[in-house]
Amino acid sequence: MNDERIEELGENHVGTSAKTPLRADAFDISDEEKISRIQESVKDILFTLGMDLEDDSIQGTPKRVAKAFVNELFMGLNPKNKPVPSTFDNNYSYGEMLVEKNIVVYSTCEHHLLPIIGRAHVAYISDGKVIGLSKMNRIVEYFAKRPQVQERLTMQVVQAMQEALGTKDVACVIDAKHLCVNSRGIKDIESSTVTAEFGGKFKEKDTKNEFLNYIKMDTNF
Repeated sequence: MNDERIEELGENHVGTSAKTPLRADAFDISDEEKISRIQESVKDILFTLGMDLEDDSIQGTPKRVAKAFVNELFMGLNPKNKPVPSTFDNNYSYGEMLVEKNIVVYSTCEHHLLPIIGRAHVAYISDGKVIGLSKMNRIVEYFAKRPQVQERLTMQVVQAMQEALGTKDVACVIDAKHLCVNSRGIKDIESSTVTAEFGGKFKEKDTKNEFLNYIKMDTNF
């Protein structure tokens, strides 16, 4: 892929895969080694930009950034951090949709490594199993904590919920601001991006509209 095509994809925030693009050897080295390597890379970036790395305020920045990348901002890249969804038998035979609204999303655009900040709304209809409410938040967090495109994040949340619950009847809508749009490039501070993924019964118009009404969004999907 040439530089022009790479730039075009990045500026238009287009993803190339429904799966996070990871190398096969992504976890051959430890988190500690990753932190050490990233620390040196950040130090080189700051030095190249002209920063005085001997200044008290800057000295610790390379290590702080490296630790944040590995342990926080991109912890969702590592499968060992994937939440184990607690599911239970639907003994009370609840047959309507369950909606978890306004799950906070903090992610990072994979094109410019700038924040994506927004809310996710996740719903499912039980086919015999229910899931612990906090696990829905943790599933969103896990897939958000990696370099992302919003479309992929939305799909990954739905797929993980479907796998955990053993049903296709799962939906997710994410409404988020991208700082790569808000703070650079077009610098449009008002716009946000809405993505949706509907599975099973949520593809049906009435069910989809009921879900969207719960989260107070228009039904033009």
